[in-house]
Amino acid sequence: MRLINPDGEQVGIVPIDEALTAAGNFGLDLVEISPNATPPVCKIMDYGRYKYEQTKKKQEAKKKQSTFQLKEIKVRPKTGEHDLQVKLGHIKKFIGKKDKVKVTVMFRGREITLSRLGNEMLERIAAETADIAVIEQSPKFEGRTLVMVLSPK
Repeated sequence: MRLINPDGEQVGIVPIDEALTAAGNFGLDLVEISPNATPPVCKIMDYGRYKYEQTKKKQEAKKKQSTFQLKEIKVRPKTGEHDLQVKLGHIKKFIGKKDKVKVTVMFRGREITLSRLGNEMLERIAAETADIAVIEQSPKFEGRTLVMVLSPK
């Protein structure tokens, strides 16, 4: 097998028992790095410390990745002005926290004939949040609801 010492230098091709005694002399473990290579590559290292460093690297990578949630705001076609301003405040807060926002206009009964009002409401919400958000999914009907998705810029 090809042996690499703890400093990272290649020792050369040696028999297994010689590699094990060399690892014992260093007081470390003999770890097979590449079993499919010809000859297999082994390194003398502290395996416990190696595993510890690997978990630390994974945790550090996990900290740096960004996560988001999909928040939903529901309105009706006849939602009042003040209520709409409150909902806009919520949308801006969610987008400020880097979350996506699904804005849903729900139609009940004969309100489905007011689909024009629902589209206008979604256009207004998109215009009010244009400085901090982009439209990820333009308004479309899903049954009796009109849905639009906003994501942070």
